[in-house]
Amino acid sequence: MASLPVEVLLGIYLGFLTGIIPALVAWTLGFGFKYFTGVSIPGFGVVVLAVALAGVSGGLLALADPTVTQSANAPTLVTAILVVTALSLYAHAKGDQLGANAPRKLSLSKLRERTLSRDLADLVAGGQVRIDVAGDVSDMEGYPPLSDDLRTEIREAEYTFPADLRVSELEERVAERLRTEFDLGDVTVTIDERGRASVAAAPPFSGLSKRVPAGKRAVSVDALIPTGLARGDEVTLITADAQVSGTVVSAKSADPEADKRLTAPTTPAHVEDDDEESTPRAVRAPTTAGGEGRLTAAVTRTDAEPLVRADRARVVVEARGTRLEYELISLLRRTGKRFRRFTVAAESALDGVTLGAANARETHGVAILAVRKPTGWQLVPQGTTALAGGDEVFAVGPPDKLDAFAEVVA
Repeated sequence: MASLPVEVLLGIYLGFLTGIIPALVAWTLGFGFKYFTGVSIPGFGVVVLAVALAGVSGGLLALADPTVTQSANAPTLVTAILVVTALSLYAHAKGDQLGANAPRKLSLSKLRERTLSRDLADLVAGGQVRIDVAGDVSDMEGYPPLSDDLRTEIREAEYTFPADLRVSELEERVAERLRTEFDLGDVTVTIDERGRASVAAAPPFSGLSKRVPAGKRAVSVDALIPTGLARGDEVTLITADAQVSGTVVSAKSADPEADKRLTAPTTPAHVEDDDEESTPRAVRAPTTAGGEGRLTAAVTRTDAEPLVRADRARVVVEARGTRLEYELISLLRRTGKRFRRFTVAAESALDGVTLGAANARETHGVAILAVRKPTGWQLVPQGTTALAGGDEVFAVGPPDKLDAFAEVVA
């Protein structure tokens, strides 16, 4: 008779050898019942079935069978039964977990409601994800083809967004950014789980009239164009008999080559493998270089007439005021705090929990400022507000606390 350690090792070997098939059966049953019915099979029943499949008569009762416990190879058989039991319970738990998390219907609409791959999000700094345009930019059926230059510019575009946004929302945001930046007639975007966007676009099919707000009129005047003037700036046009306020929709210097595109820094897009931030792409903003030129502004109907009569106007750029949201972000950063948005995952720790019960400030060190539900916004929500899968939570706190809170809502 072999020594006890040898018998135990032999039992482990025998358990793994005979427990593979029972473990697969346990996984299949756990996944199938949870996926199709939402019910978890009791672990005891799975173990009995697994041990029976392993060839031990009577299932778990074999542990108390004198013919087994008093036999010469009792340690080997008991160890093998325990290994089969452990394998079946582990496989059943994993199958049950996968069945609970898998989409009930594998449709494109359901997949688009999921967020990007977690592995991808972990490679991006500050909870941001970078969206790149993958492959060639396609033409849209029924529209004229894109020019080669425009196609290249769209192909090189990349944007950063919060990593917890659903794929469908990312597609909408990228399409809106492309439509605004390149003045496209139409655009469709499809994003895979790795953040690669497939784009089909139509070239601009209208010019100035598309940029004039409803109820406004566009009027062009000769003027001394300020340096750095851009579309959307608020200006006052002063003529000999009128002073008119309007919004710039176009501005050109007399020397077209003098106009240029200035750039402004953006949030770092991603972190490379060596943990050094790569050079961020810049946001392009068409601006004027200044000098004599022609300006087109959107004004009201009554203000359009004096501008049409005038041969020339003086341009005064109006201040838009301080953006309060940027001041708030700056203040938070100076105090070591950050502002971040999270999407509550289904069956997460906060799914179905009220804010009062979650006690995010005391438990997680963050303050929840707002909750966005399908019915609308809830600013400074009360403790009775219940969170559900798909709700968006806006929280503020130190970066490390926000990172820890992200694990709770995921």
